[in-house]
Amino acid sequence: MTAASPEAPGAAVRLTTAQALVRFLAHQFTERDGHRQRLIAACWGIFGHGNVAGLGQALRQAGQDGPDGMPFLQGRNEQAMVHAAVGFARQRGRAATHAVTTSIGPGATNLVTGAALATVNRLPVLLLPGDVFATRPADPVLQQLESPASGDLTVNDALRPVSRYFDRIWRPEMLIDAALHAMRVLTDPVDTGAVTLAVPQDVQAEAYDWPAAFFADRLWRIRRPQPDAGELARAAELIRAARRPLLVAGGGVHHSGAEAALASLVEATGLPVAETQSGKGSLPWDHPAQLGAVGHTGTTAANAAAARADLVIGVGTRWTDFTTASATLFGSPGVRFVNLNIAAPDAHKLAGEPLVADARSGLEQLTAHLAGHRVDREHREVCAGAARTWQRLVDRAYHAPDPAARPTQTQLLGVLQETLAERDVLVNAAGSLPGDLHRLWRARDPRQYHVEYGYSCMGYEIPAALGVRLAAPDREVFALVGDGTYLMMPTELVTAVQERIKIIPVLVQNHGYASIGNLSEAVGAERYGTAYRYRAPDGGYTGDPLPIDLAANMASLGLEVLRADTVEQLRHALRTARAADRPTAVYVETAAAAAPDDVAPAVTASAWWEVPVAEVSTRQATAEARRAYDDAKRRQQRHL
Repeated sequence: MTAASPEAPGAAVRLTTAQALVRFLAHQFTERDGHRQRLIAACWGIFGHGNVAGLGQALRQAGQDGPDGMPFLQGRNEQAMVHAAVGFARQRGRAATHAVTTSIGPGATNLVTGAALATVNRLPVLLLPGDVFATRPADPVLQQLESPASGDLTVNDALRPVSRYFDRIWRPEMLIDAALHAMRVLTDPVDTGAVTLAVPQDVQAEAYDWPAAFFADRLWRIRRPQPDAGELARAAELIRAARRPLLVAGGGVHHSGAEAALASLVEATGLPVAETQSGKGSLPWDHPAQLGAVGHTGTTAANAAAARADLVIGVGTRWTDFTTASATLFGSPGVRFVNLNIAAPDAHKLAGEPLVADARSGLEQLTAHLAGHRVDREHREVCAGAARTWQRLVDRAYHAPDPAARPTQTQLLGVLQETLAERDVLVNAAGSLPGDLHRLWRARDPRQYHVEYGYSCMGYEIPAALGVRLAAPDREVFALVGDGTYLMMPTELVTAVQERIKIIPVLVQNHGYASIGNLSEAVGAERYGTAYRYRAPDGGYTGDPLPIDLAANMASLGLEVLRADTVEQLRHALRTARAADRPTAVYVETAAAAAPDDVAPAVTASAWWEVPVAEVSTRQATAEARRAYDDAKRRQQRHL
């Protein structure tokens, strides 16, 4: 971290705490690989009595432009504002983000889900909720939570467990230290996530004589830690000795900008590559080493390679249960793991050999240490053949033989695949779509596939698409949204219209929680409570579909909406929306696959994912599901 020298080092600047905070944020910059940009590119806000006179006034005074200015974006839902900031941060490779300011009370607690998503995915976002009076002239104030056991407990403390750094600014001068700590965490590639500075409403408006140096341009260099020589040598030794190795690329490849380094390694060595949800697109879909998605929503090619691997090299992955198929996927006796990860806790998972380093630095040095080494030809050919077989299955899943028919979900993805240009971005997060996307989508650009599956948060897609478009205004951004997730959070469509931010929501209507319906059936709960239908005489939701017109709902929020009833209409609507110059949505109702030939059976098959099933039940479906669960449970293993 480097600060420029102010013109008058001993000078003081009299500002309110909120004015000082806004000015400080305007002068924070990051640098990685010689590229410099502002760390806090804008501030989202919804104003209430807890922040309007403090941060609201400060943002108005600072203005949108100039060296002290802070661009402001008006949100409709506090959680959605955080999602937008996270989408921006991910698209910018974690080198820049947005701030989010709210009032106290419900405005502040609405931040919690977004903060959890940011921290789980290790994406930086700065949260600035208002707080109760520090001076306590009247107690309680409006929207204050009272605790008989603690006088300094407020609802903002709910943000502590989901923040990587939390502080409450009880006095103006506390801001200096807290703000610097906040920037340190936001720019730390290991510890980043949500950062919360809770600012009491009276402190926001209180004036203080600030040292001018506090407002100097400050450069935060995002470091690339190098691997330890001993760890590097051990990793290279294990890779050279392996007969059936597999490299699993995680989100850390993208965060590090290590895609080219990964390609260099696998082209030099012949290592086959599988990808996690957040790692998808680490290699182009048609790269010779590419096996596709791995884990519960994996391809047959990648999962077969995982099952027989004697060495698994994880790069930037957290090894979630979806990736490991709940500890059943890597089944070869004595399988070993090498974990290249910038975070030491992740590098030690699965009893692996750690290689603690930045992904790009580690991959580059591994390539040098493996000079002359090639993976066994037979292993490479088996993997490549399986990948070709898988792509033929994808072609079958995408194929729509009747353009006048209603599309299935996989056919919808096929038409989307035709429509998106190489640099376009597809945003998704929840429901059944992430699984199909992980298996089927053919990513052509490292930033094209934007699926949030660390927290898999319904409602993420539309606000995150806004953030992506703000981060990359030269890319078209599609938000793929199911009807369930749309009903959770359509609010930021109004923001898209207001700010003229061109995004393309694609609303997929399947009348309920389709993904959970499938899971419910698999665990013996018989799809109970998962359909959007009228209540039937037997008490279940099995009546007629609800007469909800979500296309009309989107239109009422100011969007142009194109309805598509057939495959051909969908193709035309997507192309029209992409060519539009304003936010334009596409609404399509999908059909269930009518026969096994409509979707290749292997496409819908998956590795196991553990969701406990009732051990005793009077219902036959549950008992059968429990027997299947017990069979799968016996395949679990601990890698030691």
